[in-house]
Amino acid sequence: MAAAFLSHLSRGEVEVRSAGTQPADQVNPAVIEAMKEKGIDLVGQVPKVLTTEAVQDSDVVITMGCGDTCPFSPGKRYLDWPLADPAGQGVEAIRPIRDQIESLVRTLISEIVPDLAI
Repeated sequence: MAAAFLSHLSRGEVEVRSAGTQPADQVNPAVIEAMKEKGIDLVGQVPKVLTTEAVQDSDVVITMGCGDTCPFSPGKRYLDWPLADPAGQGVEAIRPIRDQIESLVRTLISEIVPDLAI
C-alpha cells in the first residue's frame, strides 16, 4: 500500500521499490479492494522479496517491523513505520491501516519532494 500511495501521490516524481522479507504469494484481495476505494488499482501486482541490492539502490528505506531480517546499507535513511499487519484481514480492518499509510506517505513526500503539491 505504501509503494502504491507513493507512486500515485508523487505522480512519478519518486522512483519506488516495494518488497518484503517474507512476501506473500499474492496481494491480499481486501487490500486490493481498500486501495481501489482510493482510486489505486493493485490488480496484477505481485509481492517481491527484499534484496540487499534494492536497499543499496534506494535513498530512503521504509521498514514495517522487520528488524534484523531487513538488509542494511550504511548511509541510507531508514524509517520504521510500526503498522498493523493487513495479512489475513478483511477490508474493514484494512481501511484504518490504509489511511495511516496514506498519511505517512504524504508526510514523506512533503519531506523528499517539497515542491510537489499533494
